[in-house]
Amino acid sequence: MLEIRPSCEHCNKNLPFDSDEAMICTFECTFCKNCVELLQHVCPNCGGGFENRPIRPSNMLEKYPVSKKVVHKPIDIELHIRTINKDQ
Repeated sequence: MLEIRPSCEHCNKNLPFDSDEAMICTFECTFCKNCVELLQHVCPNCGGGFENRPIRPSNMLEKYPVSKKVVHKPIDIELHIRTINKDQ
């Protein structure tokens, strides 16, 4: 089951369970759509791509609560871009 993390790892934007702005990679690294654009759709943690995070139905929140764990580790965007361009 997905954690549904509450915020963007880079900018710390609030991304509630029903946000259509949340994007995740296969390891559930969570970023907002704006930051995914800055990252050129490449996860800075694993190198994978991003997909829209599914929205957990509100009637399932009591049985399957979303994560309250905030992961905030801003990315050096310039370094990230240089790294992914070097790998291509």
